Amino acid sequence: MKRARIIYNPTSGREAIKREMLDILSVYEKAGYETSAFATTPEPMSAAKEAKRAAEEGFDLIVAAGGDGTINEVVNGLSPLKQRPMMAVIPAGTTNDYARALKLPRDEPLEAAKVILQNETIKMDIGQIDKDDKTKYFMNIAALGTISEVTYAVPSLMKSLYGYLAYLVKGAELLTRIKPVNATVQYDDGEYSGSISMIFLALTNSVGGFESIVPDAQLDDGRFTLLIIKESNLGQILQMVAQMINGGKHINNPNLIYKKTNKVEILPLNNAQMKVNIDGEYGGDAPMIFTDLQQHIEFVANRSGMSETVVSDAKRKFVEAAEKLEN
Repeated sequence: MKRARIIYNPTSGREAIKREMLDILSVYEKAGYETSAFATTPEPMSAAKEAKRAAEEGFDLIVAAGGDGTINEVVNGLSPLKQRPMMAVIPAGTTNDYARALKLPRDEPLEAAKVILQNETIKMDIGQIDKDDKTKYFMNIAALGTISEVTYAVPSLMKSLYGYLAYLVKGAELLTRIKPVNATVQYDDGEYSGSISMIFLALTNSVGGFESIVPDAQLDDGRFTLLIIKESNLGQILQMVAQMINGGKHINNPNLIYKKTNKVEILPLNNAQMKVNIDGEYGGDAPMIFTDLQQHIEFVANRSGMSETVVSDAKRKFVEAAEKLEN
């Protein structure tokens, strides 16, 4: 019989997963897995260590239950291994970006667990980060610059009480004090060197709860979506935000470089500090090298829901093309 290990954060989502654990275990048993659970501890990288241990013991499925931070830890535990078991996600965080990308229910842990019964999966790209002979991994986004401070600048209590609204409030505050950094960014087919307000490296289309920042994201093509926002004032940044909300039109803004690339190297100039936010947590300072590991981990996913997104995206592109012909 196949085996599954649920690695869950007992404090995520106001302990919703903990309350429903018996029912969640039953779902995976129904799917054909002998299932057990592990509650993460305050020990650093507790989830990563347990994921690695379970994988090396031959478990067939590792379930990351919690917020994006818990998922990131499990990904870091599995990614260095040659033999990687399949992963599933039960979201219970604030924004749940990765669950959004996989088209999973985000507010009902038990319903998210039931997606395993659809027998649908996708092999997802994973980002690798190299710095000073150390390697770490991420599954959704790396962000550099002042705006990358949003997530870890929001107090934990504020996250719990106000959820996603806390990020919006903090983000609006930080927009008024963005400080550009001189840096060189090298990517597959080019290089940009100059004053930069922000950099995003995205693996999915869900960034901070928004799905229009990377409107053409592919989850398994071996390429990041790289966004470099050149030095911009508040008005120019707000214009880009408006274009983003209005159908992803920001990708044509002259203050933005929008590229698909497998590899990115970021080097701050003149001893400038450039903090890196990795999947919502502080991940060190550049310089760093980022590599997209194509189809590195297979995830349980709602592929039917993804098909709807593809259809909607195709319709949007058709409408845009028609508008260009009319003009």
